Amino acid sequence: MDSSVPLLLLLLMCSSIMVEAQLKVYNLRASNLPTVILLTTDAYVTVSSGSTSLGKTSVRYNDPNPWWYEEFSYFYAEENDMLTLEVYDVDLLFDDQLGVCQRQLKVGTYQHDCFLTKGGTLHYTYTLG
Repeated sequence: MDSSVPLLLLLLMCSSIMVEAQLKVYNLRASNLPTVILLTTDAYVTVSSGSTSLGKTSVRYNDPNPWWYEEFSYFYAEENDMLTLEVYDVDLLFDDQLGVCQRQLKVGTYQHDCFLTKGGTLHYTYTLG
């Protein structure tokens, strides 16, 4: 029997194993969020990994450049999962979505800027490891 066959089988088995890792999302802040008729944005962010919600930040009232101190952790994240951050403005009837940021997870630590569809930028850092 060719000795390369068992090695090939081992490589195929190892490549199909998904490695779970801890995801940490932190350092969330926004800049230049939109103002509508003299009303400054009351913003918060929801965070999810794949189909799992990791939670949401507190609301930062009347701040076009909010900074959130919450950190989000998830112990079952996998490389190539989709990280989704959604920015909302609190309103009386329903909250307006200012934009969605999505990124496929990679192992390591990364800082990203995401341009929101209704104006402004979300800045965040994540670590997968």
